[in-house]
Amino acid sequence: MRKAVWLLEAALFILLSIPLAILPYRISIKVGELLGILLFHLWRGRRKIAIENLKRSVLAGGIAISDLPEKIIRNNFKNLGRSFVELIKVYYGIDRRIFDSVHFEGIENVNAAESMGRGILFLTGHCGNWELMAVVLSARLKSVAVVARPINNPFINGIVERVRKRCGNRVIYKQGALKSIIQTLRNNGAVGILMDQAVLSDEGYVIDFLGRDAWTTKMPALIARKTGVPVIPIFIHRINGGHRIKIHPPLELSENGNREHAAREDTKRFSSFIEEYIRNHPTEWLWIHRKWKRVNTS
Repeated sequence: MRKAVWLLEAALFILLSIPLAILPYRISIKVGELLGILLFHLWRGRRKIAIENLKRSVLAGGIAISDLPEKIIRNNFKNLGRSFVELIKVYYGIDRRIFDSVHFEGIENVNAAESMGRGILFLTGHCGNWELMAVVLSARLKSVAVVARPINNPFINGIVERVRKRCGNRVIYKQGALKSIIQTLRNNGAVGILMDQAVLSDEGYVIDFLGRDAWTTKMPALIARKTGVPVIPIFIHRINGGHRIKIHPPLELSENGNREHAAREDTKRFSSFIEEYIRNHPTEWLWIHRKWKRVNTS
């Protein structure tokens, strides 16, 4: 029964995505924005979470905004809609304009890291069109293995995985990921980790995030300290008519003599780049995620 449901979902995905893929670029982007607005009105639970997350971050002093929280979150949903349509076009390989609209800033930082010959650990979050960043980075600059969870529907997951492979991108699934991550880095490869989602207590540290305590993964810090690979924050944000991928210089790790304290300090510093992104681009972060769950934020 479950397999039949998955097949039906995959068929509906293909059926509904084809028109978005073949529509002219400008029209399809408008349709994506409308889908985002529709989602904003229909997905009440997540809309409430997003608005509450933003309001609490403002009250805690973690972020300053110049517009109403409801309007920012509405635009946030519009961004999700646009991102979805862009990915559909990339998956079908129909419109190269999206790839061509992505501009890089800081390529020299990747070149400097590569010269060390120890692999690269890219750090990012659910910012802008992060899925587009992964495939464009792999297709145009350096092949990256991204740590992620599989999509629940294995047929849709297979479609997405084939596209990623076509662009030189691959996925390391979170279950038992550490061994594959270490092996990839030791082979002078690149691994990308999105580190802005809440984790279980044995997987991270409680650190300040936008003015409130939040569980944050310690995996990147532990990997960096174990392997000595250069750590590079990387983010994508929208600009007029396209996207810009900003690549930061490699980061220095904490020199704290206490290993646990050093890893915690590294985690806080790594996470601060996501905070900076959110402050600069508040409509482009995934506010619908329960980042502050399992921590008393009252």
